[in-house]
Amino acid sequence: MYIADENRYAQMPYYKCGKWGLKLPAISLGLWHNFGGVDVFENGRAMCRRAFDLGITHFDLANNYGPPPGSAEENFGKIMQLDLAPYRDELIISTKAGYLMWPGPYGEWGSRKNLLSSLNQSLKRMKLDYVDIFYSHRPDPNTPLEETMMALDQAIRQGKALYAGISNYPAPMAAEASKILKELGTPCLIHQPKYSMFERWVEGGLLDVLEKEGIGCIPFSPLAQGLLTDKYLNGIPEGSRAAKSWGFLKPEQVEPALEKVKMLNKIALKRGQTLAQMALVWLLKDSRVTSVLIGASSVKQLEDNVAALNNLTFTTSELNQIELILSENKSQEHHRESVEKVVTRNERSSGNIPSRSDFIKNLAKRFDSRE
Repeated sequence: MYIADENRYAQMPYYKCGKWGLKLPAISLGLWHNFGGVDVFENGRAMCRRAFDLGITHFDLANNYGPPPGSAEENFGKIMQLDLAPYRDELIISTKAGYLMWPGPYGEWGSRKNLLSSLNQSLKRMKLDYVDIFYSHRPDPNTPLEETMMALDQAIRQGKALYAGISNYPAPMAAEASKILKELGTPCLIHQPKYSMFERWVEGGLLDVLEKEGIGCIPFSPLAQGLLTDKYLNGIPEGSRAAKSWGFLKPEQVEPALEKVKMLNKIALKRGQTLAQMALVWLLKDSRVTSVLIGASSVKQLEDNVAALNNLTFTTSELNQIELILSENKSQEHHRESVEKVVTRNERSSGNIPSRSDFIKNLAKRFDSRE
């Protein structure tokens, strides 16, 4: 029988979500990878137990996490029943809806039908009465923003979620979403964007919006799919994400960044950290960032990531050196094709597949044209 470490809250810092009362651990655990039906269940179970023992109270999921889609939620539901159910009131569990989950016109995007049906399915898979945070996983260019936000509001009023969140929303849409949710009486708690040293689009206005609206920020992919680790210091190793044809990280993303990775690693070593640890706390240096969402494939990797919190302070010199490395060929960095793809209905049929960053930029332009 699992009994949580009685000292689990001794070391982990907790930060408020924007202006709101809810606090999240500085590091949260995402179940995007390594918790699906194709993975070893006992490994995922061990990671969740160790995470809670280390003070990680926030576990982040989505309806489509797996593979196969839905299996991460099913496995987490089993872990809850086996180990964590006695601690439910100490946990912040989130899920999302918006990406393709089932066939037909209602199985993805941001309609009320999709979001509420998906949430019902997620609760059944996890065997929960409610989740703490329910997200719109991505903006929908073909559904009025009001409808998507009304669905989040309804989920909370039904008692199936405690807080509303949004993910991957560009700055103008995030501001409008926040306005709508306020008018509905269900303010937006948090935004989950892709953000790392190598993916900094949120600095172009989104963080300012979140600060103004009092919304928290929890970045995902903080290690750029493993690129910001020591794994690629000597090229692309066999068996790594970049070496797999089906993975999100491609060799064309890795090779141009290798020199920067090596230079950043030297700074990390001088700080007494690994590159991954430095990359995580580099995000936490900004007070607008509530928590950083990590993935893990083993208990050791989880422990190594949490150990990043042993050194949260940067000198001005370190920050300047890091910025100099990251800003080299900045225009090229900003135009590099994003790793993950988001495709609208029209673009899929035309064969024109944009990157995630291009999709967000185009969506922001469409939104601006409505003004």
